[in-house]
Amino acid sequence: MGRRSDRRRVLRLRAGATSSRGDSLAVEEPMEIRVGGRQVAVTMRTPGDDFELATGFLVSEGMLTAARDVVAVRYCATGRPDRTYNQVDVTVAAHVAVPDDARRLFVSSACGVCGKDSLDQVRTSARWSVADDPARVSSTLLAGLPDRLRAGQAVFERTGGLHAAGLFTANGDLLCLREDVGRHNAVDKVVGWALAADRLPLRGCILQVSGRLSFELVQKAWMAGVPVLSAVSAPSTLAVDLAVEAGMTVAGFVRDGGMNIYAGAERVDVPVADDRSA
Repeated sequence: MGRRSDRRRVLRLRAGATSSRGDSLAVEEPMEIRVGGRQVAVTMRTPGDDFELATGFLVSEGMLTAARDVVAVRYCATGRPDRTYNQVDVTVAAHVAVPDDARRLFVSSACGVCGKDSLDQVRTSARWSVADDPARVSSTLLAGLPDRLRAGQAVFERTGGLHAAGLFTANGDLLCLREDVGRHNAVDKVVGWALAADRLPLRGCILQVSGRLSFELVQKAWMAGVPVLSAVSAPSTLAVDLAVEAGMTVAGFVRDGGMNIYAGAERVDVPVADDRSA
C-alpha cells in the first residue's frame, strides 16, 4: 500500500541562515474508483483507507446507503506495482441501481466536485432527513473539537499538509478520524467507515472538519444523515443555503473558544451569562 508521507530535500531559510535538509511531505496520488469494473471517478488523494474513500464517495453520489449494498471492495491487479493500489473496484449487490449515465468525474484534492448539477442531485437522492434529528450539542463541547481533531492527526504532525474529518457523538466521544490531502476525501473516508459499520444514517452525530465548509461538504454530510457540521473556517453562501434547506446545524470559525452558527442554532446549547456580579 502506498505511503502517506515521503521525504524530499528542501532549502530551509530561517533568520537569515540557510540549510539543506530532508522534509516530510504528504503524499498525493490519483485513485481510480470503479463500480463493477466501470470507472466512475478519479480522485487525487493521500493513500490509506482507500476502500472507505471509494464507498464513502459512492454514498455521497447516492448509490450506497447500507453495508448490505456492498458485496466486495478490492484493489485492481494492473500488472504494475506502482499502480496496484491506485485502482479500487466496488462490487455492489444486485439490488443496487447503478445508473447507466453514472458520471465519470475527476475530483481534485483542492475542491472536489461541485456546482448546479450536484445541487440538483442531492435534492432528489438524499435518503434521510436531518431536519427532525433531535440532537443537541453544547457550544463548549463544539469549541473543543478542533483541538481534539488536531491531536488525532498523526500524519499532519509529520507533514503539516493534511486535512482531517472527525465523527463525534453529541457527548463528544470520538467515533472515527480520517486524514487526507483533500477535505472532501477525509469526509468520504469517515462516511465509508460508517457504511462498513452499518451506522448510516449518522443521527445524533457531529462531523468536525479542518479548513472551510464548501457546498460539497454539506452535501456529503446530508447524504450521510449528519445533523451537525462544524469547521474551523468559514462556510460559503451555497453551503449555508443547503444546510438551511436540509435542516442541518452548521458552525464555522470554531476556534479560540468561539464560533459562528450559520444554520440550525436551535441545536446548540449556549451558556447563560451569569449577571450576579453586575
